[in-house]
Amino acid sequence: MINGFAINIDSFQVLMKMWIVLLLLSVFSETVICYSHGKVEVACGDMTPQHGHDPSTKNPPFNIIADKSQLSPGDEIKVTLSMASSEGKHYFKGFLIEARNAGNLSEKVGSFKLISPGISQLLTCDSKEGSAVSHTDKSQKTEVQVIWVAPSNSPSSVQFLVTVAQGYKEYWVKSPGPVVSQNGVAPPPQTTFGGSIGAQTTTSSTLSRSFTSEGCGSKKSCLRDPDGCDPQNDIACHFLSFRALGSSVMFELSGPAEGYVSFALSQDKWMGKDDVYLCIRDADRVEIKAAYVSGRTHPEYSSQNILKDTAWRLSDGVIQCSFRRDIILPPENLYRFSLDQMYYLFMAHGRAEVGRTHRHDRQPLISTYQTAITGPPEDLTGSRSPLLMKYHGAFMLIAWTSTVSAGVIMARYFKPDWPERNILGQRVWFQLHRMLMVLTVLLTLVGFVLPFMYRGGWSKRAGIHPYLGCVVVALAVIQPVIALFRPAPDASRLVMFFMSDVMTFNISSGGPEVLAVCVIKHCHNQAVCFHDLVVTIFLGIHQQALFLPAPWSTGVLAAIVVWFVLADLVLEVHRRGFLPIGQ
Repeated sequence: MINGFAINIDSFQVLMKMWIVLLLLSVFSETVICYSHGKVEVACGDMTPQHGHDPSTKNPPFNIIADKSQLSPGDEIKVTLSMASSEGKHYFKGFLIEARNAGNLSEKVGSFKLISPGISQLLTCDSKEGSAVSHTDKSQKTEVQVIWVAPSNSPSSVQFLVTVAQGYKEYWVKSPGPVVSQNGVAPPPQTTFGGSIGAQTTTSSTLSRSFTSEGCGSKKSCLRDPDGCDPQNDIACHFLSFRALGSSVMFELSGPAEGYVSFALSQDKWMGKDDVYLCIRDADRVEIKAAYVSGRTHPEYSSQNILKDTAWRLSDGVIQCSFRRDIILPPENLYRFSLDQMYYLFMAHGRAEVGRTHRHDRQPLISTYQTAITGPPEDLTGSRSPLLMKYHGAFMLIAWTSTVSAGVIMARYFKPDWPERNILGQRVWFQLHRMLMVLTVLLTLVGFVLPFMYRGGWSKRAGIHPYLGCVVVALAVIQPVIALFRPAPDASRLVMFFMSDVMTFNISSGGPEVLAVCVIKHCHNQAVCFHDLVVTIFLGIHQQALFLPAPWSTGVLAAIVVWFVLADLVLEVHRRGFLPIGQ
């Protein structure tokens, strides 16, 4: 029966792993596709895709035309976007069309109707329903037509603007379209934008030498991992420094990474609503970007050029970059933090493909306390393991490698040695056993809650560990419940209690319910479901948030498990009289 249970558990684990893989694949595919579904309300203002690359400077290979040059309130005008160039690609994938006041291009005007709902959809920008049109998928398109309806309070002239994307790196932003004017009104001169409107177009130089930790704590503030490392001599050093220069702050960032290194300014120790800066490797150069993360999501790159004196360096797998940023920025930079405040600092690194960043490879390094960016120089410290997760690991290890093993040994091997000694009306071995087991359950429950407090919910990236952990916690809670129903030692029902236990183990075709009873009773008698427990702990110590040193952390835990098994074996042999101890 137990072997059957083990097989079922193995099958369950395989199924759960497959489910996790499918879930992660769905999340990953959503991340890679980005805004292929066309829900691009985030770009309504500057019409810039969140691709993290500069717009193309080539001549746009498309045309946008209107079937009328004059309008009256309520008129319907057909607008056509189509490919024009015979060179290069003969299609586009994404688009965004808006109509704006020609005299004030920040004001959206009128609404649209769809002609081809299969490839186009209406967007709500600035709380105006239907004020823009975008694509519905990433399929290849050669033409799209929409109807624009002039409002009753239409301005004297309206200009159509379009953003078109042929690929992730190849797109044109806010290209000017035709201007339509009310009858009798001369159209204003058309405004031309070029390919760089709304994009970060800083020209970066190349660093001639590596950064150094010289001056950390005296001339500049530094955050380093490992603590005290020097990026000039240690290629494994993750390094961030900053110092005030007049009305701006100079930042230096360095670290070994396959795709990018980054840091963030945060008002707390949780990822989300943070001001982020990334140095992203793209072939043999580095792009330096400002971004914002609203949660545990992909960063949204800034459309404003706020970084100055940018420079970068690539050497031996290490990415280095530096830039300067004004302490106070204009109000239109909504998601940029003022540098005259105190923040926690995050440092992270990871992979990138064609300039697209992936989730960080390790738990981010988080400064121990908030620091003033423009304050006196400090040599900062940080940790990659959050305090709540450290407590989680500590409570679970104490409970399941210390108190529970002591409680099991107390009940199984000290019962005959302390038959008559009592404390508070109960035998000594039983009081100690009960105290240790209650402590185990309490530590388990507290440790179980802490990851949810840290993550703010269920973690989708912890593998099967949380699922097995839930099983262990459930069984740990059930054990004292079963103990409450256990009759007193001198009760007549005690024999029936033990007989039901024996009968349960002899039933081979009782279905899931009988198997559950078997498991619960077996776990109660043995104090732990050793298989689930060991697997759960070994999976837990490799969680990114704990950041335990490998491989010796695995060796230490394995030694603890071996010690428990050997101690149990020696005491069992002694109890059966084969190994006299202390005689």
